[in-house]
Amino acid sequence: MLPEDRHGALGSFVGVESASTPSRPARPGTPGLSGLTPGPEQAAGLRQQSAAQVPLGRLGHPEEIAAAVPFLASGQSSFITGSSLYVDGGLNRN
Repeated sequence: MLPEDRHGALGSFVGVESASTPSRPARPGTPGLSGLTPGPEQAAGLRQQSAAQVPLGRLGHPEEIAAAVPFLASGQSSFITGSSLYVDGGLNRN
């Protein structure tokens, strides 16, 4: 059984991300992308252009990005500290 750690990986994640240098944001395929363009054709072009920049070749789903939160908040991440977990389809690969 893992010890309960209320500030383990999630606390580290929040601290590291708030103090880190700017990184490339994840590219979720959310309706918000459509609001960045004047019309549906431009929105489709923006989606294609954004997806082409992601090494996996597609935009992420909000559920895929959100799935990292329960893991970081769980005891399964209790030995993770000082690390960044990128859920971005490979945009931040080295």
